[in-house]
Amino acid sequence: MVLVLTAAPAGLRGELTKWLLEINPGVYVGNPSKRIREELWERTCEAIHDGRAVLVYSSDGEQRLKFDVHQHPWQPIDLEGLTLIRRPNVESKTSQRRKGWSKARAQYRSRNPSW
Repeated sequence: MVLVLTAAPAGLRGELTKWLLEINPGVYVGNPSKRIREELWERTCEAIHDGRAVLVYSSDGEQRLKFDVHQHPWQPIDLEGLTLIRRPNVESKTSQRRKGWSKARAQYRSRNPSW
């Protein structure tokens, strides 16, 4: 199992280290039983407050793993037996084209008024 936390309180991080190895800040790995994994996930969801959590664990099936997310914009969806991650469609301001002429063209026109 892999558990990834973002903006987690220190108390939760310390509690998780009792059962899992913290290989990077906020990234925990281990092989607990199903009951322990479910209890750790419940505790994480209760204590995370404003943070986010993603849990990946092994299971039966074609992909051999499952995902659980808490307060995360990317959501797992089941598509004909395969679990895929749906990302929100958010357009950034850089992708929107500005209207009008570019600054370079305006400077060129100011230097060459006959154009």
